[in-house]
Amino acid sequence: MRKERILQMPGPVRVLVVDDSAVMRKIITEMLERDPSVKVVGAARNGQEAVHLVKELKPDVVTLDIEMPVMDGLTALQHIMNESPVPVVMLSAVGKRQSELTLKSLERGAVDFIPKTGASLSLDLEMERDLIVQKVKAASQADIKPLPISTERPIVSSEVRSTCGDWVVMIGASTGGPKALPEVLSRLPSDLPAGVLIVQHMPEGFTRSFAERLNWVSAIEVREAEEGDPVEMGVALLAPGNRHMVLRDGRIHLNDDPKVHYVRPAVDPMMRTVAPAYGPRCVGVILTGMGFDGVEGMREVKRQGGKTIVQDERSCVVYGMPKAIVDAGAADKVAPVDQIARHIVMAMADVGV
Repeated sequence: MRKERILQMPGPVRVLVVDDSAVMRKIITEMLERDPSVKVVGAARNGQEAVHLVKELKPDVVTLDIEMPVMDGLTALQHIMNESPVPVVMLSAVGKRQSELTLKSLERGAVDFIPKTGASLSLDLEMERDLIVQKVKAASQADIKPLPISTERPIVSSEVRSTCGDWVVMIGASTGGPKALPEVLSRLPSDLPAGVLIVQHMPEGFTRSFAERLNWVSAIEVREAEEGDPVEMGVALLAPGNRHMVLRDGRIHLNDDPKVHYVRPAVDPMMRTVAPAYGPRCVGVILTGMGFDGVEGMREVKRQGGKTIVQDERSCVVYGMPKAIVDAGAADKVAPVDQIARHIVMAMADVGV
């Protein structure tokens, strides 16, 4: 039986803070406990202590540093997920090696991550306090049980009925997206007659590595978007961390406009600028994630005659963004993550959606 999502917490979210730095443990604890609905129930200096305390304290969420002595965060995560599964939010420094380790942790069961950026660490964390608390609270409601192995068969060329390459597919994701996006992109056919634009809520310094990992599992090309890129058939462009991605005069433009729904990049600015340019030849997709980003964008897709698809609750890590679309009446199709790619192709063939 799958773990039921908690709609209303009976008490505060109980958090175990794990970091080898006493200063960091203090900063994170004070930051979290300023919210009365969060309580830090313990702290650990390394992964070995964390594995023990997870079993002893049974927290709702663990914040877990990646780089630690005795036992690192990635190893501790594997032990926690195998022995005492609990939602884990990783803390990671920014850099090529650290971003690779962070993405590995998300693939291995971590729900989300918080970037640490070095010299002005305490200030950076303080500026992002609301988002960090939001991530921890969202993680407490995450469904971390693995889904059954998919029996969904590959999409073959004969099913790709549209031959005109002026379609666009727009995909938005947040918490759980780093696991859901490979499920979708790996199933899209190499002859997909559309360009693909992706917004994953992810900070600066991580999206280039993420695009590379998506490219490895995809039949279509996946890369981080650059200023002035065209929307090309069979190419997926991932919005860079901390940059909104919009369409203007047929080209991708990246900007530093204010955050939308507390995030940058956000889904709504992308969809609101792309949908009018493509009209009925656009498909909007919202995957797992917390919050409401994407509601206005998906409404715009529908206003322009396009098709909208959202991930179903059972396969979501956090059913926030998809639920917001459903509640707004802006979802044409609700489907498990392993069937999203098929419904994208069906939408372009005007079949079933």
